[in-house]
Amino acid sequence: MKDKKIGLFGAVSIGVGGMVGGGIFAVLGEAVSFAKGATVIAFLLAGIVALLTSYSYAKFSVKFPSRGGTVVFVDNAFGHNLLSGSLNLVLWISYLVTISLYSISFASYAQTFFPTLKGFYLEHILISLAILVPSFINVVSATFVSRSELVVVIIKVVLLLLIIFTSFTYVDSSRVAIENFSDPFSIFVAGMIIFVAYEGFELIANSSEEIENPEKNLPRAFYISVVLVIVLYLLIAYITVGTVDEKQLLEAKDYALAVAAKPALGDIGFVLVTIAALLATFSAINATVYGNARLGFTLARDGELPKKLNEQRNNIPFAGVVSTALISLVMANSIDITKIAIIASASFLLIFTIINISALKMYKELDANKYLLILSSLVSFTALLTLLYNTYEKNLNALIIFCSFLLFSIVFEFFYGKIARDDKFLESN
Repeated sequence: MKDKKIGLFGAVSIGVGGMVGGGIFAVLGEAVSFAKGATVIAFLLAGIVALLTSYSYAKFSVKFPSRGGTVVFVDNAFGHNLLSGSLNLVLWISYLVTISLYSISFASYAQTFFPTLKGFYLEHILISLAILVPSFINVVSATFVSRSELVVVIIKVVLLLLIIFTSFTYVDSSRVAIENFSDPFSIFVAGMIIFVAYEGFELIANSSEEIENPEKNLPRAFYISVVLVIVLYLLIAYITVGTVDEKQLLEAKDYALAVAAKPALGDIGFVLVTIAALLATFSAINATVYGNARLGFTLARDGELPKKLNEQRNNIPFAGVVSTALISLVMANSIDITKIAIIASASFLLIFTIINISALKMYKELDANKYLLILSSLVSFTALLTLLYNTYEKNLNALIIFCSFLLFSIVFEFFYGKIARDDKFLESN
């Protein structure tokens, strides 16, 4: 039996670190552009969806502790079939999208150090470096990824708290007054577009085998980490909207959080937040490349991705790292940040909806509250539909790309599964 090494604090750190990665730095400006003075409410709505879904993850993690996390949970609920296989591919692609989001955000903040060199080529060079360097680190020294994460998490959380506590006296309450709110639908849409900022709490599930006293600590870790991040994000949103003019935020929406630090801390604050953003996005890319390469390795081993991704060098999934880097490079350099944020949020809302439905299907085995799972399923599904409807109305290209990813996952699983594996589900149909 594997030794349990991770206590409650460690498990909470995994959840907080997974959420407070590059997401908040990347999508804060997007939230302001949609919700305006109601940005705080938008973050709260997204947080509620995350908190409800964390209940399903907590129940699944206690019942089926496994490094496979999401993949294992859906397989247990529906068996290994076209649905679970397709969802596994959607999850793999979703992490590629988040890498793209973080790299674009990295480039946006990094460009502020080169005001006279801003341009198309510099942006794409920085985006590419943000993916290539962490990928190289993953190939050379995978242990660096895990060792550096806790340090980076502490640095970025401390800097965010510094901004919050020094900025309260600079808040102009009229900027967050009801008359400056967007319409209710836009506020809800804003919350769903920035939902990717809460993606990451599910990583606790991947460490469930190593958690001490899992029956108590796993649920606590999920709930505590999500609640802490909700509070942190609400405070950041309040400070950002309350201290900086909306027009100024929209002009610099790709690095809005750095602008929000200037009223209280001046240019030093701007630089500190920019450095924190670079560290956060870089470490988030580093960790996501690490995790997705191993997810690809697992899927290839199970016959859901080409066997080439099952290759290792020095116990490192080399082919998985390379494929993750190459696909992310293409995405990040060809899709803008608004579309990337929408696609990432829609992908995880879809995955979390299926997790909630899976938990509902197994509520007796999980010893879970049926009605809470019904609520979780309805809320996450409504959030997904709302985001997709608004995307259809306002950003059709993003919807087309998202649907293309889904179609690719289903078609690939159907045909590759039929050719490469003795897939009982397909044969029986």
